Order: sequence, then C-alpha cells, then structure tokens
Amino acid sequence: MPNPRLAARYAKSLIDLATEKGQLEAVYADAKYLQAVCKASKDFTNLLHSPVIKSDKKQQIIDAVTAGNVSTITASFNKLLVAKNRESELPEIFDTFIDQYNTIKGIHKVKLTTAVPVSEELKNAIVAKAKTEAGLAEVELETKVDESLIGGFLLEYNNNLVDASIIRDLKDIKKQFSQNVYVQQIR
Repeated sequence: MPNPRLAARYAKSLIDLATEKGQLEAVYADAKYLQAVCKASKDFTNLLHSPVIKSDKKQQIIDAVTAGNVSTITASFNKLLVAKNRESELPEIFDTFIDQYNTIKGIHKVKLTTAVPVSEELKNAIVAKAKTEAGLAEVELETKVDESLIGGFLLEYNNNLVDASIIRDLKDIKKQFSQNVYVQQIR
C-alpha cells in the first residue's frame, strides 16, 4: 500500500544527507539506477514486498543487485530501510527522491506519448518548444509509445495535458453524432 508521507520523509532525509556530504549528484544517479531496476524487474519489487522472505535474505539480494552500482550513502540507506522493515517502500522512496531532486534543481518532467517512435530531432524540437512556450528552464523528456492513439500525440507537463491524438478526435466525432447535433440544425 503506497505511503506518500513516509516516502517523502525518507526521501527528504536522504536528500539532506547527500547534500550535507556533497554527494547529491551521486545519490541521484543511484536513485535513477534503483528506479530503473524496480521498473525493469517485477520479481525484484515482489521480493521487496514479500512477507515470507526474511530481512537478512532481502538485504543480501539488494546488496547483490546494487554492488558496485551505488554509492556508500545509498547502500547504507538501503541497509537502514531493511533494518526498519521499510524495504517494501524502496521504489516509492526513490521515486519521491527523484521528484524532490527535480524540484530543487528546477527540472520539469515533460511526458510525450505518440503512436509511433519519434526521432531525436523531434524530441529536441519538443524540448526547445517546451522551454520557450511554457517558460520551463530545464526539461526532462520522457517518451512513450501507445499505438491506441492511432496518430498524433499527448503532451503532459506541470499538470497540463495537450491531447492532439486521432483517437480523441474520433471520440469527439462519435459524441457529436450520438447527440444528433447536425439533425437539429438541418430542420
């Protein structure tokens, strides 16, 4: 069960510690690595949530996955989470850490969803347009392919949504025909 308050507290503590030690960028890279591991491996996240597997075994597995890939601060933080029986919150804590880091650094996430993969040129053009039109200083572009859009795109940033997809247009046309707007105007 997600616990955003707990995740925010642990993430803030980790940011404060990393800032104090002058290793914020290294811990941010660790957070990105662990976020990628959690997204890529459903088995790893299931292991973290499992009440059957003992804490010491979970710690060994986390150490094996992160060995040589994370800093000592992050490794110690992971040990703390396991010691406090909070290892199941690890994915949410590191997601929150990344969000808090982005807020501190002024980085805005822009999510682009298209029906087909887009080229690097188009990605760069979208980032440049987002910077100028929306007044965003730093932009981190996340792309996703969703064939159900048929064509066009969805662009999300700062709780704004630009829906220029074909599927939305088709739904609008279907709604207009179901309401018989055109029949009433003919009479």
